[in-house]
Formats: sequence, C-alpha cells, structure tokens
Amino acid sequence: MQQTAETRSQAFVRTYLLGRRAAIAAGVCLVSFAAFWTAQRMTGVSMIDLMVYRAEGWTVRTGGDLYAMRATYADLQTTYPPFGALLFLPLTLLDVPDMRTLATAGNLVLLVTVVHLSLQLIGRPARASRPAASLLIASVAVWCEPVWTTLRYGQINLLLTALVLWDLSRRSGHRWAGVGIGIAAGIKLTPALFAVFLAACGVVQCMRGVRKGGGVGSWWNPGLRQATVATGAFLGTVLLGAIVLPHDSRRFWLDAVFRSERVGHTDITDNQALSGVVARLLHTGQPGLPWLVSTAVVALLGLAVAVAAASAGPRRLPYASAWAAVTCAFTALLVSPVSWSHHWVWCVPAVMLLAAETLRRDRAPAWLVLTGTAALVFCSYGLWLVPYGEKGTVRPELSQSAGEMVLSGLYAAFALGFLAVASTVAVRALRKPAPYEPDSLTGGSTRRTAKSACRPEPCESRRQAVAKE
Repeated sequence: MQQTAETRSQAFVRTYLLGRRAAIAAGVCLVSFAAFWTAQRMTGVSMIDLMVYRAEGWTVRTGGDLYAMRATYADLQTTYPPFGALLFLPLTLLDVPDMRTLATAGNLVLLVTVVHLSLQLIGRPARASRPAASLLIASVAVWCEPVWTTLRYGQINLLLTALVLWDLSRRSGHRWAGVGIGIAAGIKLTPALFAVFLAACGVVQCMRGVRKGGGVGSWWNPGLRQATVATGAFLGTVLLGAIVLPHDSRRFWLDAVFRSERVGHTDITDNQALSGVVARLLHTGQPGLPWLVSTAVVALLGLAVAVAAASAGPRRLPYASAWAAVTCAFTALLVSPVSWSHHWVWCVPAVMLLAAETLRRDRAPAWLVLTGTAALVFCSYGLWLVPYGEKGTVRPELSQSAGEMVLSGLYAAFALGFLAVASTVAVRALRKPAPYEPDSLTGGSTRRTAKSACRPEPCESRRQAVAKE
C-alpha cells in the first residue's frame, strides 16, 4: 500500500505539477508575445524584407528576371540563391495582411523552437520541464534586438537557425543529419560554414582513429558523414534551382554572388560583420585588404576553436556541442561580407549557454558578469544610439567618434570576446586527461584514464572473491 501511495504521488507530480508548470509558462509566453505583437503593430513595422520575398516569389511565378528585380520603396534587390526564391512562391497566394500575420506567428513559433533545440543541445534543464523552460525563455528572448528586428522586417533568420540547431542536436550518426544545414545554406550561403566545421571535426576524428591503428573503416565517421550529407543537400538545392530557373541560376552563381554591394553599403551601422567594423574604423566604404586579412584570421581561429570544443567532448567540456555550435555561428557572422543586426539571432543560444555555464559553476562572479554583459549587449539596442542612415549624400557612419564606433560595433566586439572565452575553455578542457568514452568509430570502448581504470580497492576485493571461489 505504501508503494502504491508513492506511485500515485509520483504520477500526481508528473501529470499535475509539471502540467501546471507548463500551463503557467504558456500563459506567460502568450502574454509576452501578445504585448510584443501589439508593440510591433503600434510602431507600424513595414516587414519590408517579407515584401521583397513575396516579390521574388511573384517574379519566379511570372517568369521575370529575378536578379534584375527591384522591390518596395527602398528599391531592394534579390540577394539569395534561386532556391530561396522558389520557397517564397507560396507567399504569392496570400493577401498581404494575411501574409504578415502568418509570418509573425510563424516566427514566434520558430523562436520557441530555437530555444527548445538550444536547451536540447545544452542538455538543460536536467529536472524541470523542458517545454515550460522553452516557453519562459522565449517570452524574454522575443524582446532582444535581433529577434525584434527579425520580426520587424519579416526575416527568415530564425528558420535558418532552427534548421542548423535541428541538425546539430540530433544523435551522432543519424542517417539524415546534415540535411538541415544543407538546406539552410541553399537558402542563404552563410550556414555553409557549419559544413566546413563538420568536415574538420571528421578529419580530426579520422586522424585519431589512424593514430590508434584503425584501418580503412576508421576513415569514415559521423562528422564526415554529416558534412557529406550537408554538402549533398546543398548541391541538391543548387541543382533544383538550376533546373527550374536556369537563367537566374547562371546569373547568380557566375555574377551576383560576388557583388556584395547588392546587399547595401558596407559601412552602415546595421552591418555588424567585421567588414562593417573595419569600414567604420577606417572611415571608408571599401575596407579592402584590412578586412580580408582580419576575416581570414578570424575564420581560421574561429573554426579551430569550434573544432577544439567539439573534440573535447562532453566528458571534458560540459556543453561541448553548444560551445562548438555558437562559436561556429559567430565566426560565420563575423566573416560574412554583411551581417545585419537581425542576423544575430544566435545571441539566444549564446546567452542560454553562458547562463547554463554560470549555473554549473555555482554562479561564479566572472560568469555572472559575462552572462549579464551578453544579455545587456543584445537587449540594450545600443547600436542604434549613434547617428546612422544616409543624410543627403553623406553617411554619418563614415565620421563616427571613438565612442560611437564602440556602440556601432557591439555585436562584433562581443562575438570576438566570446571566441576568446571559448578558446580558453576549449584549451583547458583538452588539457584534461581523456576520460573513458565509447569509440564512435568501432562502437566499443577505447581507453581509460588512470582515474577511471580499475581502482586498487575494488580490484583487490575482486581478486579475493575469486580466490575464495
């Protein structure tokens, strides 16, 4: 009877308390989302990028020249590969008000999805309800500047982030792992760096297998497999675009892809990539060689740090996968020719990762400060406190003061600081003795450290037991 009572109480906790917690979280999230939606409508958001997407879909539908198209009052051009325009075709079937409503609702759902996948990648919370935690975090994250601007413009950044996180949070060796990254890269090229990261991880794992005396079978591993699937999925999007839109595909891959000026001025405050920071520092619209050098250095170092974090593994580096993913994402945003502020929705998993590390380290002051700084940077809207936008023929970004340069480069500066922290964490983890872990190449065990090997007392007791028998 006592056991039955305990079973009933446990069932009560699972079904009622956890359900109640999720219901409360859902209520808080709905209130926050409703306030957000109201605030966006009161400010008269234009959702201008969504209108460009619709114009791209209409151009494809009517057989027009996709890369000669101009849309909206801002005379904006198509900047995505042809595959992206094919995905925008359904937008032409909706009225503009319905399209705006569905886009906003879809982005809010995608925000909850991004938070949930980030928690899954981190492995938090260990005891509480993950759906409830996802809803509560999303109710706060919706107010940060990159998310606000993404919904303001009707952008697809949350979709791309969800596709990448969906891939990275899958179990190792999953048959379709890599498809999400390939599709994301087919829509917008920046996520392709994740395929390079996976390939580098696979090469490192392959070299480890060769050093351990593995045969030809050790050359093929989950990292290389996932990178190959991602590459195949990306090439599939390119092929589909070439079959359906041959002229536009030829125009994009042979010409438009190399013209970064189609996106906009490099030096404007919106651009939080290294190109924008260097342009504002040098007071020029063409950063040239200094940008190329800094981009090459950051790309190599960022990829090395991401691979190091992934190679350390969860036993030596808790949240290793999350450290690697956010590091790779920030590296891609830094080295991209243009990274508008709304592209930085990766700040959501970044802040969540830092918060998880803070909790794991018993709220160490340094980590509390780092997490608070991250939240402040992306929720302060500080980069819009400087003069920006064209004033006649003069752009104020080309004559910024030192203080204005700091504010207009907040995201890039934080990302570089994050890479420095990630490199320190990864190097310290790699210096630890490698613990016992299953060998992903053979499915068996590889090695044990001195601490995880057979300890004197248990071994001695086993020998005595055998002797008695």
